[in-house]
Amino acid sequence: MTISSIVEGHGEVSALPVLLRRIGVWRSPGEALDIRHPIRTHRDRFLNRPAEFQRQLILASRQVRNTGWVLVLLDADDDCPAELGATLQKRIGDTLPRARVSVVLANREFEAWFLGAGASLNGRRGLELAAQDLNIEPEGPRNAKGWLKERMTSGQYGETTDQPAFAALMDLEEAYRRCRSFRKLCSEWDRHTQASSAAPS
Repeated sequence: MTISSIVEGHGEVSALPVLLRRIGVWRSPGEALDIRHPIRTHRDRFLNRPAEFQRQLILASRQVRNTGWVLVLLDADDDCPAELGATLQKRIGDTLPRARVSVVLANREFEAWFLGAGASLNGRRGLELAAQDLNIEPEGPRNAKGWLKERMTSGQYGETTDQPAFAALMDLEEAYRRCRSFRKLCSEWDRHTQASSAAPS
């Protein structure tokens, strides 16, 4: 199964392939995976410029052709993930009606999934979490990156270094249990894996 992705951050370019490979081992062991290098785009340009929206989707779809699917992963920020996701899914259907494309909006940021898996990351790479930190609503903080930075003993959180490292270390089941948007990612994975298995060879 081939997976192409569109992301908005430098950190996701490194972290998402790590996370997807781990999800593959967890959700569909034995499945042969071809995780393509993510395509990075600017969120506002992707959402608000139709030509950019179409260009990036066509580029991603050409990477998978008929052998996989495209994942559009963006931060929800202050938008409602369900509403924005439905809007984007319709726009994508109008642009590429025959392509297999999923939209996942991390609520509010990709790093919220690290908050959801906080117990498994506590003490790793200088992250020090107090008892109350482990009980927060992980998808609540507006600035999850800043939240993590405040709890790093170095006082720094590096998107291109810590994000892929945490993606490799986080407890996926804990994030699944605590983060609705991470469950959405996993459900899209399951759906497309099943579709690939059912497709004629």
